[in-house]
Formats: sequence, C-alpha cells, structure tokens
Amino acid sequence: MKKFNLKNITEELVDTFFLAGKLAQEISKQGVKITIKSDKTPVTDGDIKVNTILCEKISKLTSDIPIVSEETVNLNKKNENKTFWLIDPIDGTKDYIKKKDEYTLNACLIINLEPVIGVVYAPAKDRMFFSYGKGTAFEIHNGIKKALNCKKLNESEIIGLTNSDKTPNEILNIYKKYKVTKTIKMSSSIKFCLIASGEADIYAAQPRAFEWDIAAGHAILDHAGGSVTDFNEKKFLYGKSDYRNTAIIAKRSTNIER
Repeated sequence: MKKFNLKNITEELVDTFFLAGKLAQEISKQGVKITIKSDKTPVTDGDIKVNTILCEKISKLTSDIPIVSEETVNLNKKNENKTFWLIDPIDGTKDYIKKKDEYTLNACLIINLEPVIGVVYAPAKDRMFFSYGKGTAFEIHNGIKKALNCKKLNESEIIGLTNSDKTPNEILNIYKKYKVTKTIKMSSSIKFCLIASGEADIYAAQPRAFEWDIAAGHAILDHAGGSVTDFNEKKFLYGKSDYRNTAIIAKRSTNIER
C-alpha cells in the first residue's frame, strides 16, 4: 500500500464533513424519515445521505483502502483487514431524531490496527474535531482553530462521563478509584473530544457498541495526549473479527487530577 499524506487527507475530509453536517441539519429541520434496521435500531435518511457523502469522498482520497461503515457493514462477514476506514455517519441517531445537539459525524482511518486519522463533527454544536498524528489534534469552533492538548480546564472537579442514567457499579468503582467528583451523561463520540479538550477527565464503559462508535474519538484523544485502553490498561486495538468493542477507559492523562 502506498504512503499517504495524512494531513492532506484529513483537511480534505474536514471540508466534506462541514458539507455533510449542514445537510444533516437541513434534513433534521425538515423532519427525518426513520427506518428500523434488523437489529431493531433506527436509521434515518440523514444517516444514509451523510454516509453516501463521506464514503464517496473517502473512496476518492484512498481508493485502495476498504471502508467499513455502520450503515453498510455485513456483520456476518469477519473482518480480516488491518488497514481500513471506520465510518459512523451519525453517532447518536436517537438524539438526532429528537433534534438534540450531541450527535456526531465520524470517520477514522485505521492502519495496522491503530487509529491514525480521526474526524468528529457535531454540527448542532458547531464543533469540529480532527487529528492526524501525535500532537496534531485540533478543534474548529466559530471559525477559530485551536490545538487540543488535554489540558485540564476545570480544576475544581474531576469529571467522569457516562452513557446512561444507570451507571453500572463496575464503572462507578473505576470512577471512585480516579476520585471522580462529578458525572455527566452524554451520548455519542463527542465524549472523547471533550476529554481531549480538557472539559472532562475520564470515560469508562463496559463492552458495548462497535469499533466505528469510538475510533474517530479515540484517534483525537490519543493524538491530543490522552489514552484509550481496556480495563487492564492494555492498548485498545482495532480490527476485531466482529467489530465489537471490549471494555474501555478513556483518560485525559495518567494523573487526571492535574
């Protein structure tokens, strides 16, 4: 496989994400059309149209790299690739349907099982996050670009993020270990980005969801100086045969108190 310019690919994708995010918002305002998938989860016409835009652009940028998207993946076929794209066109579809603002558009390039490019866009919040290597994580908000470095913003609290109202005891014990003083419920991959920006400190989750749900956010957090591991502090790698995530801990730093 030829060597790619990760910076150029990412910057071209960012422009495409802005266009796709605008379309997602327009569809939301008009009222989405909902279909129930075979796994009993909803998908909207917004998901499908965003997926088409992102896949077409990525295919032009890296034609020889396979694309794995939540909306087109065959879960009955084992993943045997070590280098591939993971796309979640709209993460947080239920929030998108309800016209909430935490849903995100996501794409991540995996090379040799590790995330090397991450793009996460929350159009309803006007927050674009992207990265393409260590020390190259950024956010664009209100037209202003800034570097992300995981520097803690709230010095009076240690903030843990959760994905439900009923946080399992196993997760609560992890938060106790890290002296979390406040938990905030949040949906979608934006959780990883807010840790990268220093607005939160830790997110832990039991085995749930799929690789495309977290890969782009993982890349951004990792490139900003944070980490994503399993509960045993082992590196989280991609390319599992069924794409299913193991348990994870995403942290702003080794010592999240500082």
